[in-house]
Amino acid sequence: MSSTSVEIGDLTRVEADAVVNAANSTLLGGGGVDGAIHAAAGPRLLEACRRLRNTTHPGGLDIGDAVATPAFNLPASWVIHTVGPNLHRGQDDPALLASCFARSLDVAAELDVRSVAFPAVSAGAYGWPVPDVARIAVMTTRGWLAQHHEASIQQVRFVVVDERIRDAFDAVLRAA
Repeated sequence: MSSTSVEIGDLTRVEADAVVNAANSTLLGGGGVDGAIHAAAGPRLLEACRRLRNTTHPGGLDIGDAVATPAFNLPASWVIHTVGPNLHRGQDDPALLASCFARSLDVAAELDVRSVAFPAVSAGAYGWPVPDVARIAVMTTRGWLAQHHEASIQQVRFVVVDERIRDAFDAVLRAA
């Protein structure tokens, strides 16, 4: 039986098999979670992302898709990069946001990991309301886990930056 939980913390210090990076489509680093993960993982993460751009993702990563790299200097083994929809750019389709969580779990299952830690994808600089992100993240994750009970994933943690976001996720986790 898989578990889902929420906590306040620093995603770059989480001990999980995989951490999810709220990346931008270039995969070459940015601000917020993306910048913190790149800084903590070290320069080899950028090199790995450049290799992806030169091989499998020459145009960048599509919104709602996910791809993995090693985690290098992070306590995790893998970084799963996903690109959330940017509400400020009119990207308001909840299915795109749900796809970030589902595709990240697909990739995690392909990697045969047991634990995954997510940020609140698209809730920061991309402007999505936290209650919407929490609802979509929790419902998508729980639905994915129910449909893929044979997958190796045993634990999904939402690691968020403050009490307001934690409380929004916690409310959905308790209601679902």
